[in-house]
Amino acid sequence: MRLLINTLLFLAITNLYSQNSIKGTVTNADTNQTLPFVNIYISNLEKGTYSDDNGFFQIENLPTGSHTLIISSIGYKTQSLTITVPNASPISVGLIPSAIEMEDIIISTPFHKLQSENVMKVEQEKMSDLKAKGAVTLADGITNIAGVESVTTGLGIGKPVIRGLSSNRVLVYTQGVRLENQQFGDEHGLGLNSNGVESVEVIKGPASLLYGSDALGGVLYINPERFAQANTSEGDVSGNYYSNTQGFNTSAGYRSSTDRFKFLFRGSVTEHSDYNTNNYRVTNTRFSEKNFKAGLGYQDDYFKTEFRYNLNSSKLGIPEDIGEQSTLKTPLLPYQDITNHVFSSKSTVYLNNSKIDINLGYIYNDRKEFEEHHHHDDEEHHEEEEHDEEEHHDEEEHEDHDEEILEAALHMKLKTFNYDVKYNLPRLGKFETIVGVQGMNQVNTNYGEEQLIPNATTNDIGFLATSHIHFEKTDVQLGARYDNRNINVVSGLQRNFNSFNGAIGLKTNIAKNLSMRLNFATGFRAPNLAELTSDGSHEGTNRYEIGNPNLDNEQNFQSDLALELKNEHIEFFVNGFYNIVNNYIFLSPDGTEIDGDPVYLYLQDDARLYGGEAGFHLHPHPLDWLHFESSFEMVTGKLSNDSYLPLIPANSLTNTLRVEFNTNSLKNVYSFIRLKTTFNQNNVSVFETSTPGYSLLSAGFGGSFTLFKNEATITISGTNLTNKTYINHLSRLKPDGVFNIGRNINLGITYNL
Repeated sequence: MRLLINTLLFLAITNLYSQNSIKGTVTNADTNQTLPFVNIYISNLEKGTYSDDNGFFQIENLPTGSHTLIISSIGYKTQSLTITVPNASPISVGLIPSAIEMEDIIISTPFHKLQSENVMKVEQEKMSDLKAKGAVTLADGITNIAGVESVTTGLGIGKPVIRGLSSNRVLVYTQGVRLENQQFGDEHGLGLNSNGVESVEVIKGPASLLYGSDALGGVLYINPERFAQANTSEGDVSGNYYSNTQGFNTSAGYRSSTDRFKFLFRGSVTEHSDYNTNNYRVTNTRFSEKNFKAGLGYQDDYFKTEFRYNLNSSKLGIPEDIGEQSTLKTPLLPYQDITNHVFSSKSTVYLNNSKIDINLGYIYNDRKEFEEHHHHDDEEHHEEEEHDEEEHHDEEEHEDHDEEILEAALHMKLKTFNYDVKYNLPRLGKFETIVGVQGMNQVNTNYGEEQLIPNATTNDIGFLATSHIHFEKTDVQLGARYDNRNINVVSGLQRNFNSFNGAIGLKTNIAKNLSMRLNFATGFRAPNLAELTSDGSHEGTNRYEIGNPNLDNEQNFQSDLALELKNEHIEFFVNGFYNIVNNYIFLSPDGTEIDGDPVYLYLQDDARLYGGEAGFHLHPHPLDWLHFESSFEMVTGKLSNDSYLPLIPANSLTNTLRVEFNTNSLKNVYSFIRLKTTFNQNNVSVFETSTPGYSLLSAGFGGSFTLFKNEATITISGTNLTNKTYINHLSRLKPDGVFNIGRNINLGITYNL
């Protein structure tokens, strides 16, 4: 890998240094009047500017080659232009007035296009919009995206469910690299904070072609906040208060850029007490989180690189039953203490009309779980016991410590290095083509008294090729991939898993304003360590799990059809999918008990999931400030014997009425009212019970204004305004009859420095 990177850098510096630039003018396509303050952005360079009072813009220090220029402004349809650098001719852009929201570039797909140009349907939401809807955490916010839900353990722990698939079947990317944080466990959350997140993208369906194993069910792609535009600096402070948990979330950040160098940092602190229902507080759902993010970037005519670091430290209470009623914020026993380090590097080498992308990541996940009957020495002891030669010294230290200091019953460290190298070939006529190699080295080590999964090393490598073909009225995307995964368990088990996968899709306009996307793709997932090797009680789930070392790959095939009708004042969409999963791995009770816990075995059977999403968005003329949105989502999952799969979300219907406008003194003013109806879930697995339906009412408003010459933004939102007592089917507290969160009012303030 080092030789490859050195070779690429040598190729880069042999290119001639040149001061390339582009310039142009933006006008209203209907009136030909120039437009000021239009956002001009080159997505692959993450570089941009704004048009001046005369509609003029200029961007300098650009590498030679083809780039995608995105021109966007509120009230106009976003445009995407392919430009060739060097280009001496000024660019003239005419924007078409439209009430449709601005589009943004989709980063999670390889060719980085606007959603309207993408062959694959990808959902994208800005994090600011999810927070405005009342989201308390990142895991809570993604449930506002159609087709996405969350398996929750209280308020602080949640993991994504995409069209009925979750855990290791959904891959999470952050800072451009694969996140690995022991996500095999039902009660293991994301370990990511919403502060410093620009947007969230969701690929619904198999994405193994792009990402390899574990993307069988889809991808949750977290885009970090952008660096400041060239030669600008900006900072902000923000605070949120949540009435239900008497909790808060504070954040402060600063970012600055020159023509070539850029940096940013952000720190945040979050604390919540036990959440309240209409009847009681749910004991030990309290949690706290400290988060720090930093980034450093450099860009030249031939090379672009950025390095980011994220430290997330959280203490999460694990609820067991309803007991102490308080608003304290320090978790009771049992609780998780998790520290997650994410180091990432994204670099691009520009080679005239082609480029090479190099993404490297190192994730260090330190997971501890504390229970009542364990004692421990201090943190220094745990670090030192990694070295056998110091064990005797540690034992002597241990005798000097108070017995009452708790020791982690479960202590695992997961260290993951991953790499992703892609070569974007020169465009040949209608063809854009990418070839690449991806891989991962992962080491899991136990230090605690208990052991969920053994010490083991996992190595992945995959090779891929994909092309986007542009025809006059149709775009086609296709690709193929080969993967190998090797799992080497210290106890002696060794397994190799291999898979070939492919995908083909097309996007075309079948009538005026009516587009169709049709995609077929295969995906796979190699069994994880828990499924292969478990043999013990899993305290977080109150069951004794026994793994199966003979499990095979899960392999799936999904067909996906998306229709979208869009004109100036109405949008309508319907997405349908059918997903066949061979060798689906699932837990099933065998009717016996060990140490008082029911025994669950890992079994395999063929499964199928089907369903989809439908909805519309109306913004009638001349009331372009008025929006009515409605969406319906459903999914059904069955095994080959027609029994239902567990943890399948209930069908739901969401209706939203919102208004948006600007005045002389207020900007981006909005208000909304939303009613989400979740229907009965009677299609349950053999060890689940039915869940009654419910409706939740939410509302909110907000806007920006000038305060002491800087911009301030205030948002107020309320969720579950009727204080409904309900239980979500995907709540892990459901077997104990524990309600989900009651009424919550969120007040948020952001001030730009």
